[in-house]
Amino acid sequence: MSQVQSVSGRGVPLVGNDIDTDRIIPARFLRCVTFDGLGAQVFADDRTQTQGQHPFDQPQYQGAEILVVNRNFGCGSSREHAPQAIAKWGIKALVGESFAEIFFGNCVAMGIPCVTATPADVQTLQTWLAANPQEAIALDLNAMQVKFGDRAIPVSMNEGARNMFVSGTWDACGQLVSQADRIQATASKLPYLAWSR
Repeated sequence: MSQVQSVSGRGVPLVGNDIDTDRIIPARFLRCVTFDGLGAQVFADDRTQTQGQHPFDQPQYQGAEILVVNRNFGCGSSREHAPQAIAKWGIKALVGESFAEIFFGNCVAMGIPCVTATPADVQTLQTWLAANPQEAIALDLNAMQVKFGDRAIPVSMNEGARNMFVSGTWDACGQLVSQADRIQATASKLPYLAWSR
């Protein structure tokens, strides 16, 4: 099992409320068999419309690992492709004012923490990132804060999700694999499994 207690790296600010999953990854890219290649298409229409001015196109944010967003990020349809596309671009954590519930759940299932902060603190962090794009920031899920420069802001996450990250139990598949012997032992005692033999 893989614990996620902190994420450090450069940040990318994405300003705007109600950025939905269709903007994150447009529907025409959902025909893929795997999620490989989705990172190149993340925010495809927004990036085309802004003609290279979208943060995901700007050179100073290439390689960033923490996305800083505003209110109701990931709203709209429940497509798992949205957090997958963000992750394939290189994002490992999100800080925002609020997240759509299904988007948040999909991120937890992938091991990507999404923490919330006050609108004022998010704006402060976005402004700082715009002025300091090469400086690292750090999300600490034990202290529940984001450190940047000589400052820190408090962040929140529901305690159940936070415990899953810090204990490593967010990874449902990993939990199954790590308990393979116990699962096999239980399965061998189930009488209805013998019917198929």
